[in-house]
Amino acid sequence: MKGSTSLANIAESEAPVVAITGSSAGVGRAVAVAFGRRGWRVALLARGRDRLASARLDVERAGGEGLVLPTDVADPDAVFEAAERIVERFGRIDVWINNAMATIYAPIDAIAPAEFKRVTEVTYLGQVHGTLAALRHMRQRGKGTIVQVGSALSYRAIPLQSAYCAAKFAVRGFTDALRTELQHEGSRIKLTMVQLPAVNTPQFDWARSRLPRQLEPVPPIYQPDAVAEAIFRAASEAPRELWVGRTSVEAILGTMLAPSLLDRMMSRSAWRGQMTAEPARRDRADNLFEAPPGDPGARGRFDDRRAKAVIAFSGARVRAGLLLAGLTAVSLMLWTALAVERRRPARHR
Repeated sequence: MKGSTSLANIAESEAPVVAITGSSAGVGRAVAVAFGRRGWRVALLARGRDRLASARLDVERAGGEGLVLPTDVADPDAVFEAAERIVERFGRIDVWINNAMATIYAPIDAIAPAEFKRVTEVTYLGQVHGTLAALRHMRQRGKGTIVQVGSALSYRAIPLQSAYCAAKFAVRGFTDALRTELQHEGSRIKLTMVQLPAVNTPQFDWARSRLPRQLEPVPPIYQPDAVAEAIFRAASEAPRELWVGRTSVEAILGTMLAPSLLDRMMSRSAWRGQMTAEPARRDRADNLFEAPPGDPGARGRFDDRRAKAVIAFSGARVRAGLLLAGLTAVSLMLWTALAVERRRPARHR
């Protein structure tokens, strides 16, 4: 077996098993390859059949074994059936990673109720369905790890992605509630949530949008393979939460310490920061209700703007960060107040 499994109590002679939703492209595909590189058996769940077949090849080239399971996570029966097939094929599920997501970029009153429903069914209920499917099998063995792939937007909502932000907030609430129930039971099943920054994935060419210009993530933009390593770490160590990237830490702690200031900042920078200067293409397919054609792999079109490194914070580092963030927030507020004062005419000072 290639590399280390990084999970205790798994015999080296038997490859462990991971199930990954949304694994045909973007972060999920990079995560699948990261596990394959370490010799894992990888169950690939997503809607795009051709991309799933390609992802399986990537996993097997990396050194793992792939199992393709075309699945829409919005359908609970399909998710439960996929879990059954994984156990039939591989005998167990050691790690389940809930990664599938969908979003729409538009002002709130330009989003139809059916679109709010679909984002919620995929991004929130998809994680609920995956968690329930994983628990059904992990409880039988008395152990396992469930990883919820979240976002800094599960703490800090931004304009133009209300449906997605609300779904990610819901995932965090669901996860926190489940964690307390597992602790009450004395369960050995582990639960962790990974809060991601902006990542260079194909979603910015697939997401449904009513904005006038092409989409882009708010910089800095991290590469999916680097983010995948952080998710593998979360699956191995199961911290309560893992905050990936400096911007995630700043957004989360800034919201805790100075929410009104962050509201004002997001109303300006996050609005324009989600669009390029190029006009939107109205003829492109989106992935909200149907899987779009093509196979771009894990990465999007922002290689030239990628951040150089990914840092992930948990435990003591976050506590140290709270102090630093408090000092930073005070500095920001003072700087903002000073800037406003300087712009006022002298007669109004």
